[in-house]
Amino acid sequence: MLTLLTAMYVVVRAVSSEAEPIRVLVTGAAGQIAYSLLYSIAKGDVFGKDQPIILVLLDIPPMLPVLDGVVMELQDCALPLLREVIPTDKVEVGFKDLDAAILVGSMPRKEGMERKDLLKANVAIFKTQGAALEKYAKKTVKVLVVGNPANTNCLIAAKSAPSIPKENFSCLTRLDHNRASSQVAMRCGVPANNVKNVIIWGNHSSTQYPDVHHAKVNVHGSEMAAYDAVKDDAWLKGDFISTVQQRGAAVIKARKLSSAMSAAKAICDHMRDIWFGTKEGEFISMGIYAAGNSYGIPEDLIYSFPVQIKNKSWKVMDGLAINDFSRAKMDATAAELVEERDTAMAFLSQ
Repeated sequence: MLTLLTAMYVVVRAVSSEAEPIRVLVTGAAGQIAYSLLYSIAKGDVFGKDQPIILVLLDIPPMLPVLDGVVMELQDCALPLLREVIPTDKVEVGFKDLDAAILVGSMPRKEGMERKDLLKANVAIFKTQGAALEKYAKKTVKVLVVGNPANTNCLIAAKSAPSIPKENFSCLTRLDHNRASSQVAMRCGVPANNVKNVIIWGNHSSTQYPDVHHAKVNVHGSEMAAYDAVKDDAWLKGDFISTVQQRGAAVIKARKLSSAMSAAKAICDHMRDIWFGTKEGEFISMGIYAAGNSYGIPEDLIYSFPVQIKNKSWKVMDGLAINDFSRAKMDATAAELVEERDTAMAFLSQ
């Protein structure tokens, strides 16, 4: 009898000690990036192998039939951590009580559309989504903006949710970071995880600056500076930078579709690092609010910096030496972001 009671106690305790589900929103949830992303989130690759998930999938009304198919597939995966899937086109449902928001959906650039037209359309979207975060989400929500132009969309969302700390907003430059790491790794003939501490400075655009002056490469068990490992300064200052800057366009040209698999992987990397922190002695790249930075970057921007993360809080890696080559490229991408911000703010105030 005692054994039976003990067994019942163990079962009850196991059930009661299970973590509360977290609510995770993905916007643009019927799109191709989300299709590559949702399985990884739902099976525990991002928020932990013992963290139950409620997935909230938001898209525009015409995409709801497609979204129904995505929901069916998630159900058919029979994933033990997935407690509920909520498809919706309503912000009051989508943004309610969120722990994490991954804002993938945005207006894509169409043929003949000028950049200012793209900005205007996206200001309207991210103003609405920021206001919805303000009204419905938890104040502790972590918000990752993926939809382009990601930096400026992130800034608009943050400004439209004034009671949520600016530190809770970030935009995705991890894809660029991963691309840069991979290019160096291939050049050195080592696995990608043998490269650490590359930096993406600035905008998630063709002005971004992939910087390896502080990167390290492990070659045959010996860690060395990236410039010493690659042994080709001309490549690192030329083709390497342009390859990373133009990689998205190269994928579109080859695939006739934008990066989805690699973008989804980068989103997972970014959010997992927010939840669990970066490795000791390593930093990663993410677009964050530039207030109080030590690198002379204008403050009211979302700008990609090297950061370390601990207890779900990021800290910019200060004190890195910046040479004249890097300074010029960091300032050029900042100038583009200032122009984007000023254009977007004019639309925001209309």
